[in-house]
Parts: sequence; structure tokens; C-alpha cells
Amino acid sequence: MTSRERVTRTLRHEERDRIPVYGWVRANMEAPISKVFGSVDAFEDHYGFDLAHLFGGPSSFVLSDEVHERRRRGEEVEPDEVVELPLSDPNDSSGYEGLKRDIAHHQARDRFLYVQTPGFFEHWNGLFGIENHLGYLLTHLVEIERLYQKQADWNLQFAHNCLDLGIDCIHVSDDWGGQNSLLFSPDLWQKLIYPNLKRVVDGVKARGGFVSLHSDGNINPVKNHLVDMGFDLVHPWQESAGMSLDDFDQNYKGKFTVMGGLDIQTTLGFGRLDLLREALDRLIPQFRDGGLILCTTHFVQDHCSIEELVQTYDWVIEMNRS
Repeated sequence: MTSRERVTRTLRHEERDRIPVYGWVRANMEAPISKVFGSVDAFEDHYGFDLAHLFGGPSSFVLSDEVHERRRRGEEVEPDEVVELPLSDPNDSSGYEGLKRDIAHHQARDRFLYVQTPGFFEHWNGLFGIENHLGYLLTHLVEIERLYQKQADWNLQFAHNCLDLGIDCIHVSDDWGGQNSLLFSPDLWQKLIYPNLKRVVDGVKARGGFVSLHSDGNINPVKNHLVDMGFDLVHPWQESAGMSLDDFDQNYKGKFTVMGGLDIQTTLGFGRLDLLREALDRLIPQFRDGGLILCTTHFVQDHCSIEELVQTYDWVIEMNRS
């Protein structure tokens, strides 16, 4: 069974030979991994990673020179100043060249490919700053709603282009959760995010693609909507923020799949191999029959030693294939 088949069957809740394996290891661990393995690509090959998380494509919005200069100076930019500015052209072919190279690299290894797509709240945080953005959800509701609608139009065309290139899954990154609950009210989420995200999900599913969501933190207040929105995959279902994998196992398994389990906030990167082994001893038997893609809950942090990372994935391979 190829990696792509293994992941596809997992997302379809069908029988497969083992739990798919992945890890967000590149961002902070490239230097120590490369010192031991030669490159992150070689590390991924060594451990037989089943997925590839790809980035690329054109930047999703265009700002005027004035706005660029104000952002450079650290000045506040408000939604009514940018709501009429055009987004970039998602059909600009020059923006996809790097993505095409990455697709070819991972397709040669028969991996399942998912591509990062900007969400709504997370994306506009880059312009407004998260604290200002939270305030704008109340003081500039009309403008924020329009910006999110424009973002949905852009995301959907970008998704179509990625599917045409051979991407298997459109991955929407849109952090909604704090450590204990949503960063904003469920009512605002329902008004601003749900309808725009549902358009993207429906458009991708109509093409036969898969759709995944990344949101850090506690998203318990809206987790039931992940089912009716049609998500196939949710990352990370963060147990250290009150998202119980036992709850997922009992109430959502078979409705969508979780990618996670190796919590970088509490478990991986702290030199506690006993905690890591305990987590694997729990997760692999519990989800051997489906429901989980074993992965880090976010990028492995640079305080993780290469020895700990290697031991973790040595155990994963040994236990998963026994």
C-alpha cells in the first residue's frame, strides 16, 4: 500500500495497513536534522512519512505602497482602509513554480499532498495584528465580513488551481482557539467564518478533493460544525488545550479524521522519553483501526533535541508496524 493510498483510505474510514505517520519538523529543526540525516527530505524518507505539507502560490492580497509603508513603521491599519483594495490574481502562473517542484518531489514518493491555504481570521491577523483584529470583529463588522468574503473567493480559485496541479487536499489554516476556549464568540464565528469556509469546503468537495483544517487551541464550542461543514481532517485536536482524543474517539471517529497526538506543548521536546512512550502506548492501540494520522500538534520547537526526535520516530515506526 502506498502512502497516498494509506492516507486516502484513512480519510475515507476504510481499512488500511497501519496508522499514517507525519511530523511538522522542518521549520525549527532543519539544521540538527540535516547534520544527522543530510537533509529534512532524507529524514522524511528514512521514516517513510506518508504526507507532505506544501506551501506556495501567489500571495493572497495586494497592498498599496502607502499601506506597506505604514505597516513597516508599525502603524495601525483599519479594515475600512483596505476593504476595497484588490486581492492578488490567484491565476498568476508564476506563483506556482515552486509548488510544482515540491509536488513532483513528493509524488515520486507516492505521498498524500496537502497544501496550505490562508484562513480568514488567521490571514488578516498578518495585516491588522491579532489584538486589533479581535476588536475589529466588533467595531468594523461590515468591513470584516466583506474582507472574509473576498478571501473566500480567492481561496476557492486557489484551491481549484492546486487540485488541477495534483494536490490531494486543501488545508485551511485558521487559528480560532485560545488555551481554554475560542478567541471570539461562537456567534461571531457562525456569522463571519462559517459561511465563507463552507463555500470553500463545498467547492473542493465538489471537485472530489479532501479538505483539512488547522486550528490551534480549544475549539470545543464549534467542533460539532466541523461535521456538517464536511471536513475530512482536523489538526491538531490539541489535548493540552482541552481537546480530548477520547471524546473524539467516542463521538467523532468515523465522521472525520484527526491529525495529531504528539503534543509539542507538553510532551515532545522536554526530554521526557517516558511521557513520549506513554503517549504512543496509548495512541497506537487506540487508533490502530482508524481515525488518526499520527503527527506533531504543531512545528517541533527548537528546544527539542535531535536525539529525542529520532527516538520518538524510531518508536513510532517500531510500534506502528509490529
